[in-house]
This record gives sequence, structure tokens and C-alpha cells, in this order.
Amino acid sequence: MNKECFIKSFEVKEKALSCGFHQVGIAAVEEETTDGAVTHLQRWLAKGYHGEMAWMANPLRLDIRACMPEVKSVIAVALNYYTPHQRPEGEEYGKISRYGWGRDYHKVLNKKLKALTRWLEGQGEEIQARYYADTGPIQDKVWAQRAGIGWIGKNGNVITREYGSWVFLGEVLTNLVLTPDKPHTAHCGTCTRCIDACPTKAITEPFVVDANRCIAYHTIENRGEELPKDIPREGWIAGCDICQDVCPWNERFAKETDVLDFQPYPWNIAPKLTELADISDPEWNKRFPASALRRIKPDMLRRNARAMLKQLSVDG
Repeated sequence: MNKECFIKSFEVKEKALSCGFHQVGIAAVEEETTDGAVTHLQRWLAKGYHGEMAWMANPLRLDIRACMPEVKSVIAVALNYYTPHQRPEGEEYGKISRYGWGRDYHKVLNKKLKALTRWLEGQGEEIQARYYADTGPIQDKVWAQRAGIGWIGKNGNVITREYGSWVFLGEVLTNLVLTPDKPHTAHCGTCTRCIDACPTKAITEPFVVDANRCIAYHTIENRGEELPKDIPREGWIAGCDICQDVCPWNERFAKETDVLDFQPYPWNIAPKLTELADISDPEWNKRFPASALRRIKPDMLRRNARAMLKQLSVDG
């Protein structure tokens, strides 16, 4: 049975917006024999650009039907997380990426996605739905572009006309046949600001990022006892926003979020390197409650801060 009879696309979008999402779009899951996004991912993996992120090679990521065989539509959503706070200039401070300033985005997204999913399932006994928020083998950026949310920029981030790239992405997979939106066209043009600004040359070519040279990767995902000495970190101890800070779309269209949970914890804007270099496990636990930064374990945070202090002493 075509389950489109139960609910219309505009109703789904209205509900998603009422759940608090800032953008919503719909993409159809087609029976494709070839897929440019899959080919791009396979080439990226073949070059080893995923570093030690083994989950990126999960074969489920190659076909969304492996996550939900009955899927017919993907409801893609975006949530603006930008706040206008600025980091201090002093070298004594460590830099934390904006995404980690406030409450863990997984918790915020999951609550809204769960509400949308439960509502969908309640519209008919045969309706199936499953949601993800950066928590499963879904190419969320690809589906966001296909659903018209934005386009994948040269730095690998999804850029939206309304909020720049300061958005978190999520999706609901459903067996509903919904009217899809037009895929978003790319609007980076000839701009290379993100490529030129990256101090480690991690963007090896437009739309290709080598995690092995990415500051964000090494400060968040690298579990080694020491960080590579040939990767300048520019003060970053948790993530990196350089390629987003220089993006013209962010400079022109970033606007403050209305999600209070994304307002930064005061200590995340200007943490001192000396404090983080010796932070205790209990203090780490107290300082980063319900935070996405908890992925950076205490020993890693200490490592990052100490490496930055050491780099400053050598440079100085």
C-alpha cells in the first residue's frame, strides 16, 4: 500500500518546524544502480583519509536501505547552533569549537527527532520511522543536500543560505512515500577561503578533507598518547572552526540561535591552557556536564592542552 495516503509532505514539515527544527526537507530514496556520493566515499576511504575512524568504513553507510530496508523517504532536519560570542585573543587560552560550547547537541536533537518520529508513527499503524542524529551509518550531509537543506561546501560542511554552516543535522527514515524537495545546488563558486585558511592543508582539494591533517580530528578523535608534531594547532584544544570562520556564507548569514541549550557554558569560551593541562578527572566530569566535549576524555584534554603549551614554549 502506498502510505502517502496517511499523511502529506507539508504536514510532516509543519510538524518538524513545530518540534523546533529550523529547517526541514524531504528526499526520496531511489532504486539507484550508481551513486556519486557512494563513489566519493569509497575513494576517500581508499586514500585512508578517515584516519582511525573505522566506523566511517561501515558498509551500511553505502546504502541507506541497510539501515532500514523499507525506507522510501528521508526527512532531513537542521538546527542552528550559532551564538555570537567571541574567543579572547590571548595565547594563554585554549580554543574550543562552537559546536561544543553548550549542551550536547545529540541530546537536543534526539529529543526533537523522537517527538517527530513518534508523531509520524501515530499517524497510521503501517507507518514506520527511525531517527538518527550523527549516531548511525547515515551520510547525513548527502541527505541534507538531497533534501534541499543546503549544499556540501569545499570544506566538507553543509552550508545553508539561512544560517551558513552553523547547523546540526538529523534525519528520520520512513516507509512513507512523500513528495521530495529539489536537491540543493552548490554555491561555493570559485571561493577558496576555507582551503587557503587551513593551516595544516587538510583540505587536499575542493570537497576532500584528509582527517590525518585535520586539527579537529586530532583534538577529538586521535586516541594516541601524543599528537603529531607536524600538525600546527593554532591554539585549538577541542575541535577547530577555522574553515567555518572564514566562510563568506557564515560571515553574512550567521544568526544567533533561539535554542537556549546551545548558549555556551561560560568556561568553554575562554578556558586557560594551564588549567586544562592539569584538570583532574572529577573536575573534567563537573566542568563538562551533558556536553559533546565528553568525547574528549580527561587524558586527551590534558594531552591537547599540554601539547599546545609545549608548542607555544618552542615558538616563543
